[in-house]
This record gives sequence, C-alpha cells and structure tokens, in this order.
Amino acid sequence: MSTSPKIENPPVTVVPATRRRRLSSMVYDGLLLLAVAFGVLMLWVFVGGLIQWDTSNVAIGVWIGRVQWLSIIVVLGVYFVWFWHFHGQTLAMRTWHLKVVTADGRNPSRARAWLRYLLAWPAVLFFGAGIIWSFIDRDGLFLHDRLSGTLVVRLPG
Repeated sequence: MSTSPKIENPPVTVVPATRRRRLSSMVYDGLLLLAVAFGVLMLWVFVGGLIQWDTSNVAIGVWIGRVQWLSIIVVLGVYFVWFWHFHGQTLAMRTWHLKVVTADGRNPSRARAWLRYLLAWPAVLFFGAGIIWSFIDRDGLFLHDRLSGTLVVRLPG
C-alpha cells in the first residue's frame, strides 16, 4: 500500500493585491488585535490582583508597564507569525482573500514571518512611512514586505 506524498503548502499564483485591499485588511486586523491586546491586559490585571505588586515604587511600576507592553507585542507577534507561517493569512486576510507569500508563492518561513512582523512596526508607526513607500516602490510593495522578501497576493474568490 503506497501513499502519495502530501503537499502541505502548494504554491499560489502570484498576483499582487491592491494597496486598498491590503490597507482594508490591515484595519480589520487592527480591530481584531485590539481585542487580543485587551485580553492580555485583562490577564495582567488578574495577575496583578493575585500578586498585589507595590506600584507605589515608581521603578517597579515602570518595569511592570514595560513588561506588559512587551507581552502584548510578543502575543501579537505569535498571532501574526503563526497565521502567516502555517496558513499564509490572518483572519482578516481570509476575509479579504489575501495571502502573504514569498517570491516563489509559498508561505513565509517562521524566521521570515518574524522579520516581516518586526519590520511592520516601524513601517506603520513612523507616520505610515512603510505604507507610503509603496507609492515609490517599483512593485507597489509596503516597505516591510520589500525588506522581508514577502508580498501580499490576491486569492481567487
């Protein structure tokens, strides 16, 4: 009894998505991630109630605040990297029929997905400079896609 090899990640046809569709997906993902960030903060409130940190000490309060922000950034990173690496798309990208792929049409590796995630922060937070970059990029890519070797494509549907 022979079994044929299972193709886990078949290549997709590389048709770049429009800027409008990518931005719409980003806004939708942002709304979803507000809920995720809220959940992480509620977890911190719960843990803080159990531990009862002495926040009257300013140094401890600052340290706790930084750890809380870092935990949110890491949880959001796990969300994006998980979906990009294993599925090629986040929940919002599924709605907009988009997928993150490499030049050969495959899902990004974990390392490439983490690079894309980390590069997206400054690209979006510096007044959208990485988004504005797409107007001068020869392929219309966002800066974090250009630097990470990924692109967002439109799926049929």
